[in-house]
Amino acid sequence: MGRAVNRLPSRRAKILLGALPFIAVIAAYAIASDARHAVDAGDKLMPGLEAFRAAMSRLIFDIDRMTGQRLFWADTAASLSRLAIGLGISAVVGLVVGIFVGFIPYLRATFEPFFAALSLVPPLAVLPILFIIFGLGELSKAVLIVFGIAPFIIRDVMLRVAEIPREQIVKAQTLGASTWQMILGVVLPQVLPRLVSSVRLSLGAAWLFVIAAEAITAEAGLGYRIFLVRRYLAMDVILPYVVWITFLAFAMDYALRLIHDAIPWTRFREGS
Repeated sequence: MGRAVNRLPSRRAKILLGALPFIAVIAAYAIASDARHAVDAGDKLMPGLEAFRAAMSRLIFDIDRMTGQRLFWADTAASLSRLAIGLGISAVVGLVVGIFVGFIPYLRATFEPFFAALSLVPPLAVLPILFIIFGLGELSKAVLIVFGIAPFIIRDVMLRVAEIPREQIVKAQTLGASTWQMILGVVLPQVLPRLVSSVRLSLGAAWLFVIAAEAITAEAGLGYRIFLVRRYLAMDVILPYVVWITFLAFAMDYALRLIHDAIPWTRFREGS
């Protein structure tokens, strides 16, 4: 009998095995929910699967009389737009600042300690300050995401710049390359895969900041809806929203992984 470590599952087997834990969790929840409702038919903490279907059908398909929108899709669009703005700004800031600070010694000596300290400040602790300075609108939510993840991306890009072999910089200078030419031709191509990976690692934190900001002040959003209905113990809405957020985060992570793998020189470097 071969060793288990040498037995690799097929692609179909991977899909089936990966689905098993989810099926087991759903089955366990359905059994526990039925048991609770057998004791108390009005139990709200563990609604049945039919309650989930009815609640989400209402939010997905019915038009809300107050807003004139389908709440589920309006909440999703609001949260994703905030997340996209925050991540986009953070990626651009992280790329530009990280390259310049990591590549130019005087800038690195000046700003590296500052960004190291800034990355350690809990973003949620300064959330009230951001609301005071930037107001309660969309700007403060975007600033919270940028404040929360941009310092991490900057430091990660700086570390990648520092890993570039010195010989490559010397060769570029020998060929007469200027600082801009070295940044664009030597540094930027090698930093892009790391930037995508940094954004992937920041997704969880970015979602946390979006939901936290929406819970405090918003008129739509996935986090807003969860905290709005919590007072009614509406678990038939809260749990599906949590599952939907998880699915969106997984889909975004998967898309970023495809982008990372699509960069031509990524595999060459990893295989070398």
